Amino acid sequence: MDALVVGADRLGNIPDVLNTFGIRIAAHVSGRDSSHQRRGASLPAGIQMVILFTDFIGHNVMQRFREAASREQVQLVCCRRSVCALQQALGQRMSADCAACPARCTPARRK
Repeated sequence: MDALVVGADRLGNIPDVLNTFGIRIAAHVSGRDSSHQRRGASLPAGIQMVILFTDFIGHNVMQRFREAASREQVQLVCCRRSVCALQQALGQRMSADCAACPARCTPARRK
């Protein structure tokens, strides 16, 4: 699954955590640029999930990417920028998605 990560200048161990969930970072936006606050722009092509690090972005940036995810019907995960918070948010999201999935596949097959 390809994800757009919004927030934080450096990702540190975040890519490793995402990899354990079968998620690849397709694009990373720090959210500092004023163009990130503009409304109406679309997400990059092929994005299936938007991950917002809420402690590193402003409200306008957060609102813009929430609206874009909703408009393009992609999954949205919001959490603080920490490995523990990300694991918890993804665990809740994935378990809810997997509970509804009739295939009941293993984590290796989700990739």
